[in-house]
Amino acid sequence: MRVLFTVSSWPTQYAAMVPLGWALQAAGHEVRVLCAPGQAAAVGRAGLVPVPVLGGMEEVLRLRLQYHAEAVAGIWPYPWLPPHPLTGERVDRLDAFDTARFEREIAPELADSAARSFDAAVAYARDWGPGLVLHDPGSLEGLLVAKLLEVPSALCLWGPASPHDPDHMRIVPTDHSGAFPRYGLGTFDLSMIERVVDPNPPSLKVPVEAERLPVRYVPYNGAGHAPAWTARPPEGRRVCVTWSTALSTVSGPDSYLLPRIVAALDGLDTEVVLTATARDVAALGDVPASVRVVENLPLASVLPGCDAVVHHGGSGSALTALWAGVPQFIATFAAEQQVTGERVAATGAALHVPGHLADEATIRGGVERLIEDDAHRAAAARLREEVAEAPSPAALAAELVASATGG
Repeated sequence: MRVLFTVSSWPTQYAAMVPLGWALQAAGHEVRVLCAPGQAAAVGRAGLVPVPVLGGMEEVLRLRLQYHAEAVAGIWPYPWLPPHPLTGERVDRLDAFDTARFEREIAPELADSAARSFDAAVAYARDWGPGLVLHDPGSLEGLLVAKLLEVPSALCLWGPASPHDPDHMRIVPTDHSGAFPRYGLGTFDLSMIERVVDPNPPSLKVPVEAERLPVRYVPYNGAGHAPAWTARPPEGRRVCVTWSTALSTVSGPDSYLLPRIVAALDGLDTEVVLTATARDVAALGDVPASVRVVENLPLASVLPGCDAVVHHGGSGSALTALWAGVPQFIATFAAEQQVTGERVAATGAALHVPGHLADEATIRGGVERLIEDDAHRAAAARLREEVAEAPSPAALAAELVASATGG
């Protein structure tokens, strides 16, 4: 069978789909991934075949616009303003971003780009003829294609955030281009999503208003390498600190918490493994001897040997920690990350703190609690069992194909 993936412009938003792509390919099915040109290399490194024809609004801009709208509505929870949506620069007043001008001059161009993206997806799908379509929440092209070709489809969640969360946490874009009515499908609404592939353990209680297809979360943290030392058990306690590849770019410089985290953990009698982007690592300067700094280390290679992990609420970090059974300290700087932090913390497997409240004492005390409290370790172990009990990507791939073929 031919299976078409469509993905958004941010690798972490489709990373959870990659093992399902592997499973389909290993079973002999053809997989193609429609993506933006900027994602072709990342998709190829993941072992899948990219078709770089999509466009539309970049995720960075979409998220910054969302944060600005939260601030205008009075629900932005941080003491600083979100960055300028177009430039990412720090602002001291909301009207530094001219919303009316954006809607008048830039939004129509973005809508045209989105329309071309939908048209390119439809043209390719009509030529290639997939029997099944899978898409991440940020790529509605897949849903449109499936509806037009009358083939089964499923939205693949990337983590604990759901399309059915409140609007200010929205992870599904608006169809600004009007592609759905233009192709005779009517105005897009969430009821068009009929099936959702869910890699979250049941205890997270992620709301889904469609048929839920559970799948075991299998970590894919990018195409980095695992140093040899990750195979050896640590001599003492080990804490991993991992930070977003794009958090400062999207949420602004006030979200750069790494120096504070390193200072908070200094002298805690633990080895600290810190992984981040080259730019964030360079901004750290000198670090204590107890901190091992590694750029872009795949989390799955190091977390099984850790006693705790500190991160920003990214879905990949959170789910990989659940897969490894490691308690989490989560400091968040955006609505989607907030819901991830809250849902994992509600299970007892994590402590969640809004980023602006994560001072050194809070971080240090939280990590000490995670290391010393048996209840947090037990909750993390329970979540690890839930992850392991879910159907494997291979099992789900067989189920999806059987459903599509009537087998």
